[in-house]
Amino acid sequence: MMSYSVARLTWRAPAIVGGLCIAATLATTFTAEAQDAGSGQMSAFAALVTWMPFILKGFLLNLLMSVLAMALATVTGLFLGFMQISPSAFIRLPAKFVTHLFRNSPWLVILFAIMLLVPFQVTLPGGEKVLIPDWVKATIGFALPVMANIAEILRGAIASIPSGQWESAESLAFTRGQTLRHIILPQCVRRMLPPWMNWYALLTLMTPMAAILGVSEALGNTQAAMEAAGSRPEFLIPFYLFLMTIFFVFIYPLSIYTRRLERRFSAGA
Repeated sequence: MMSYSVARLTWRAPAIVGGLCIAATLATTFTAEAQDAGSGQMSAFAALVTWMPFILKGFLLNLLMSVLAMALATVTGLFLGFMQISPSAFIRLPAKFVTHLFRNSPWLVILFAIMLLVPFQVTLPGGEKVLIPDWVKATIGFALPVMANIAEILRGAIASIPSGQWESAESLAFTRGQTLRHIILPQCVRRMLPPWMNWYALLTLMTPMAAILGVSEALGNTQAAMEAAGSRPEFLIPFYLFLMTIFFVFIYPLSIYTRRLERRFSAGA
């Protein structure tokens, strides 16, 4: 009898779920198609195929928002993280306040606040007016909580380095900046990479919340497609299962690669 360890089952479980998700999508669409064959109405499968490019176009906006938000969160999060380890309380305490504020605030509340606080257009020094799209505001809103968590990841990674390395560098007349740059940060990169990738995956999964704010991303386009196709109840399962599937196909390889990095770094630690 073939035996499976718990680790192998854990590794394969998401793949099984993804396969079931795709199979359920196909089963429900073909079932709905068979039911609609004699009614003269467009089947769920035909409607899904017709509107699939529109949904995928929205998904590309999800990916664009996730990449831009992660880039913004990484740059500002590292800056905030370095402020948290500053010897000066004047710099350290405000950084800690900002970090804890955005780490412990609901993402949806932050999104609504950004939508209200950021103007819909800005006036350049030359007098030219530039519109700020809603998806740009949503990108800023998604970046803020991730920024706070990246700052905390950096602070934790630096704190995890044994104090003996700081003392050894000090005995060699290294400055604080040289110690960080040449000794501490190279070790922190390995420890930060897996949680950084986990936060990118989580950020991507959160981007459909932008649909609540009127952004035409994948979820918003799916709802619009179903309404345009007639808002029939049999469209719900195929359309939403397709939406779940495209997110799964993108996120699952990242999850697998993140686990491999964690195992590699823990083995080399």
